[in-house]
Amino acid sequence: MKIFLDGRFVEEADAKISVFDHGLLYGDGVFEGIRVYNGRIFRLDQHLDRLFASATAIMLKIPMTKQELVEACCEACRTNKIRDGYIRLVVTRGVGNLGLNPFQCPKATVFIIADKIALYPETVYKKGIELITASTQRNNPAALSPAIKSLNYLNNILAKIEAIHAGTIEAIMLNAQGNIAECTGDNLFVVRGGRITTPPVSDGALIGITRGVVFELGAKLNVPVTEAHLTRYDVMTADECFITGSAAEIVPVATVDCRPIGTGTPGPVTLQLMEQFHNLTRSEGTPIKK
Repeated sequence: MKIFLDGRFVEEADAKISVFDHGLLYGDGVFEGIRVYNGRIFRLDQHLDRLFASATAIMLKIPMTKQELVEACCEACRTNKIRDGYIRLVVTRGVGNLGLNPFQCPKATVFIIADKIALYPETVYKKGIELITASTQRNNPAALSPAIKSLNYLNNILAKIEAIHAGTIEAIMLNAQGNIAECTGDNLFVVRGGRITTPPVSDGALIGITRGVVFELGAKLNVPVTEAHLTRYDVMTADECFITGSAAEIVPVATVDCRPIGTGTPGPVTLQLMEQFHNLTRSEGTPIKK
């Protein structure tokens, strides 16, 4: 495998960053996880828009234009012969000193990994995933905006640890008010009475790319999709529940805290969304071929 690192492709073993890089020292940086389907990079423009917005929010200057990043992502796929897979695009603050001051880092570091991915086993897409509610609260949006897709993921990792110790692979995270924010790496939706609802960003949810696709597909299917505060009660009494993410796609939820959601199997609305999503990924995206 070859990795794009600061303007050139290097072998995996040679893809190294400095121990003085502030992305490593302080989690100071931003990233995107992007899917590739059938030789096309799905929603690449939206991912890059979010990347640049995140960078702007933390005053991080990306040393490449959007078009240069488009070309680099496509070349990473071509170089590694990826037609169906996953791209991890990372921009760190770059090399600096041991102090916190980000302005002591003269240039950001950019690297791109293009590889295969299987985030969840195939069984969860057929039978549904089991979730728990983590005791780890989501970071307060006033402290760190969830709209910034930063390298600071320790909050999510602590909740992921709880999920793994509980015998599952994903957990719901609540905010300080007791409302649902999101899962450790995915947005959450509930279906009730033919309507789909998801937490607002103000409750701690990332503005997910796949989250946005669900809004589009809902409009196409004449199924209302809205934002609203959600509690554990809203999930436990829902007709259906599903989670979304670029790597995860759309995943039905079977149980939450050992309680079956609806019938405890993937519901009709979720299944319809999954089908429509897969149809979309087969026909849309930025071609990786020149």
